[in-house]
Amino acid sequence: MSSSIVVLTDFYAVSNRALSYAAGLAVPLGAHLVLLHVRHNGLLCPDEEAGAHTVRQTRQALYSLAETQPVPTQVEISELMLPAAVTEAIRHHQPQLLVLGHPSEESPLAQDFAKVALNLLHHVRFPLLLVPPVGWDAFPPRHVLLALDGEPFSLYDNQQILPHLSQALHGTVELVQITDPTATQPTAAHLLRIVQTSGLAEGLTTEQVHLVPETTSTASDIQRVCGDLNADLLVLIARPHTVLEGLVHRSVTAQLIRESAIPVLLLPSLD
Repeated sequence: MSSSIVVLTDFYAVSNRALSYAAGLAVPLGAHLVLLHVRHNGLLCPDEEAGAHTVRQTRQALYSLAETQPVPTQVEISELMLPAAVTEAIRHHQPQLLVLGHPSEESPLAQDFAKVALNLLHHVRFPLLLVPPVGWDAFPPRHVLLALDGEPFSLYDNQQILPHLSQALHGTVELVQITDPTATQPTAAHLLRIVQTSGLAEGLTTEQVHLVPETTSTASDIQRVCGDLNADLLVLIARPHTVLEGLVHRSVTAQLIRESAIPVLLLPSLD
């Protein structure tokens, strides 16, 4: 059986952009899609919208969506809460990736979207791709920017999606670290060793490393580098403490989730 990509959807505000993006990745990866709808979940769908649709209407609409996809697509409707529903889907389908669409700025859910994503990562340590309302016109993603903090990290065994994507899409990976101008400056070789030790990327050279002094803020500088390099996918290492920080107050990760104009791939780390 082929590998899978799980797309989290409330359907009513179903992110066709996220679904299209996931389907576009599934083709070169040789994967099928799983549309996961969590019925009782105010985090992805306001209660008033959820109450306006019957289970039958939802199921019919989701199956209609599934039939239009370029790859085989399953539909699952869960009665569990979001973390439990996703945990069960991971156990059952063993996907390569979870995909979640960012609500539009007009949506009442937009303000809390970063907390929703980080809360999910807090409970489910699995690669999570966040697709913004706009900003993914360049598809498939072939210019990946991996933002690092300069500290070593270890990933869970289930996080081979970036090497798989790079191979399937024949893309390039570049590294960036926003540095403190007042501190001892890191070297490109040091950043390369961190990535090579993690197993996240191989065959990189120092020419693909960008050490950028902080000017305004780390998040803003990362976004500026994305634009300068024409990156079409931003990858972040979601350390346990950054996930928790993003749940209680503003963090670099949370800010990038909210503001990034291109899709963001979050990879939870062990440390």
